[in-house]
Amino acid sequence: MKSKKNLLEQLKTLPHFNKDVIFQLGTHLGLEDSTIDTYISRFLKNREIYRLKNGLYISADFFEKNRNDISYSFYVANILRTPSYVSSWTALQYFNLTTEAIHGITCVTPKVTRDYQTQVENFSYQSIDKKLFSGFSLGTGTFDFFIASPAKALFDLLYFKTYQFRGVTLKQIPTLIEELRIDFDEMDKKEQKIFYKMIKKRILKWTKKRR
Repeated sequence: MKSKKNLLEQLKTLPHFNKDVIFQLGTHLGLEDSTIDTYISRFLKNREIYRLKNGLYISADFFEKNRNDISYSFYVANILRTPSYVSSWTALQYFNLTTEAIHGITCVTPKVTRDYQTQVENFSYQSIDKKLFSGFSLGTGTFDFFIASPAKALFDLLYFKTYQFRGVTLKQIPTLIEELRIDFDEMDKKEQKIFYKMIKKRILKWTKKRR
């Protein structure tokens, strides 16, 4: 049982880990593969580790110590589905551009759309054209994470809200923003210009497709 405790103690120091890491640590402790599998099942049953998805875990201890650190939640979101970046409502709230109550973390990925309901958080991943998988940068905190710029976060929100701006005119954009209760005036002027530049380009492209 000492080896079981030693394995768990090592896992507690990691921000996340997969099965390969567990087996590597277990092997160094002299454990057999079958024993490690048994320990993983017990850790999960006793809620000492949480499963994010098949083969990917975090320890309950590490999560509790960092659960109030938004940079950790965003970091986990990036790891859970790669590549991805935090965007839409979640990023807008992070930048204090909306007062709406946001539940879960919304991300954008070039992969297929997918949701993960975990014991630590609900994560939603929206699929976007690879050509539009841009406009994000590395955010810093206790943990590093990829997040959309304010302009791209709002663009992404409207992109999915309007089904890729189908049938939307440029004149309708301010009304859409107002209806969503986004504090657009609080966005940096430079970001506002970038946002409208992206919007114009996308709407023009959609208009050309319809001709």
